[in-house]
Amino acid sequence: MDKVWSAKWIQDRQFQHHTPFQMLHKELEPVKHEHPEELKNKHMLVRKTFTLDGIPEQAYIDITADDYYKLYINGQFVAQGPAQGYPFHYYYNRIDVRPYLTAGSNVIAVHVYYQGLVNRAYNSGDLRQGLIAELVVDGTLKLGTDASWKYASAEEYVSGGTTGYETQFLENIDSRLAIREWQQVSFDDRDWLEAAETQTDHQLFLQPTPVLSVYSRAPETITTLGKGHYLVDFGTELTGQLAMNAKGTLGQVIEIRCSEELEEDGQSARYNMRCNCQYQEFWTLSGEEDALNLYEYKAFRYAEILSGDAEVDLDSIHAVVRHYPMDDTRCTWDSSDPLVNEIWAICKNGVRYGSQENFVDCPSREKGQYLGDNTIIGHAHMYVSGDLRLVKKGIEDFALSAAACPGLLAVAPGSFMQEIADFSLQWPMQLWQYYVQSGDKAFLERMYPVAAGILEYFRAYEQDGLLRNVKGKWNLVDWPDNLRDNYDFPLTRPVTEGCHNVVNAFYYGCIATVQQIEAELGIPFEDRLPERKQAFLKLFYDGKQKLFVDAEGSGHASLHANVLPLLFGLAPEEAVESIVELISRKRLSCGVYFAYFVLKALAKAGKYELLYDLISSEDEQSWGNMVREGATTCFEAWGKEQKWNTSLCHPWASAPVPLLIEEIIGLKPSKPGWTEVRLQPQLPKQFHRFELTIQVATGPIHVRCEDGKISLSVPPQVTVIS
Repeated sequence: MDKVWSAKWIQDRQFQHHTPFQMLHKELEPVKHEHPEELKNKHMLVRKTFTLDGIPEQAYIDITADDYYKLYINGQFVAQGPAQGYPFHYYYNRIDVRPYLTAGSNVIAVHVYYQGLVNRAYNSGDLRQGLIAELVVDGTLKLGTDASWKYASAEEYVSGGTTGYETQFLENIDSRLAIREWQQVSFDDRDWLEAAETQTDHQLFLQPTPVLSVYSRAPETITTLGKGHYLVDFGTELTGQLAMNAKGTLGQVIEIRCSEELEEDGQSARYNMRCNCQYQEFWTLSGEEDALNLYEYKAFRYAEILSGDAEVDLDSIHAVVRHYPMDDTRCTWDSSDPLVNEIWAICKNGVRYGSQENFVDCPSREKGQYLGDNTIIGHAHMYVSGDLRLVKKGIEDFALSAAACPGLLAVAPGSFMQEIADFSLQWPMQLWQYYVQSGDKAFLERMYPVAAGILEYFRAYEQDGLLRNVKGKWNLVDWPDNLRDNYDFPLTRPVTEGCHNVVNAFYYGCIATVQQIEAELGIPFEDRLPERKQAFLKLFYDGKQKLFVDAEGSGHASLHANVLPLLFGLAPEEAVESIVELISRKRLSCGVYFAYFVLKALAKAGKYELLYDLISSEDEQSWGNMVREGATTCFEAWGKEQKWNTSLCHPWASAPVPLLIEEIIGLKPSKPGWTEVRLQPQLPKQFHRFELTIQVATGPIHVRCEDGKISLSVPPQVTVIS
């Protein structure tokens, strides 16, 4: 904990006498918690009034809630959070609130939500509910949460059941039950209950990332389909809530359908979405002027409104958009290739909306942070945002999951326990990538024991230099399973007996990265790579094909079994051209996640023409196909029909962003932290113009090419290496 709190943890009295559940465990361990149904999906409204003699020079609030809060001061929305965390490392936010305060009477109003489900989105289902806050004015503690804070239940959030992977409750809003104006100073809360003070086991740490950017976005079009029937198009996939005002008779119901795409008729929202979310909710009117105030967020582009005879204020319809703050001026891209420009745009947008308080694999079905996804998302986010803090936090989120398993969890934070071997073995690579971008050696040193712990965990599965029967974690290879290029090994859960290529290639890459970290930190180590390389070649390399096979006893050489050996330096010199020819022939016969490694391997082999060809391709399995299918954010798979539950916003498909910058433009740090820069363009023939701006640890960098003439602008303290 980084501060001593004078305030008390307060909560709804219904939770007061329940002992919290401990949620961390190995995925395959049977755990059963009997969570009371009546304590799920609980909305709590909290208020505290106070007076100020004048407007202060400085004022901030430290605040957090479990699971989540939305903060209002004097009727104005201020912020929401926190980033989810384990109870032993739970985040609070420090927010400047001076602009919201007035001389005289003021009120702090907080909408606290406890979901109660076990999923990837929240650290919930553990009966930890409540709030803690302290207001500091001109350096003095003005007030903190205690039993004098008043609360009431927000009963208008009637459950419409769950959607996604039990990711969220649908919200059938009943405005007849709404408590109006409760965020205002003038509201009379004398009938509200006093909050219960309780002892909590939360250990609180200041959140290292800013609160979300929350703003209003107007529709691009509103089409009237009939009486009281409207189709709203925001022009792009986004994350947030639909909002509007309406008036009808008491008890009148408006149906609201949100979707990522339209039905084949082009006029109806496909609310029963292909990603397994059904975004259909009902709003019951009070007979007065009502405002739709949804709490949870969705991923959507369209909204279909069926209001009947109720009057909808069309001018009031908007989206309340939410995502991690992103300054678009920090990273700009333009080139002479229109398709690549569109591909860049959908990837950047996917990263934007897939970055919440943490990275999410999709902001619809799962809303969870996956370790392997972060290899690609984090790499892209550091460039498109010019902000390294969310990546650093993500690395630490997974480091904290070592409390459940030193080999790390695949989802963190969250109450849903899942383990994937391929993902765990990538964590040191993510740590090293962050270090290359940031130059933050202190963090590298602090995280090193976690990297060493991962190797120690997997060493238990090692026989004769190779991993065998890695049953403790799912062996993924790629996802979905129909995009594994017929990988010849049964990837059951738990995995079957035997030894296969991909998990061992990642293991080799993991060892190589950890040794690189040890060398950077001056930690003595024994080089374990030669023995493991020899074992890998002996079992998987087919000298006749000059290719690698999928598994022990297999003769099948999949794309996946050859890309990683090429990337990690396991391929003999004689095999390089054979592997490149295989990639050229099979192209992107993989998932969008694994495509990142395909492109990285081609760069390692110096095959930039093929690399660019795959990025800019319009094959059925390509980013060009996403564009052809109308993408505004990058998809979960190459096309809408290529996976049984495709999300149309999935930032793990954002590989073109870092690959275009680092390998095609050829701009890389040659020393950690961008104190030295190397520019080695590998431009395709049709690429006669481009302009790129990025914000790195040392400042802004600008590269421009016009008719083959390249100019580079870097901060004055940066050295350019030719």
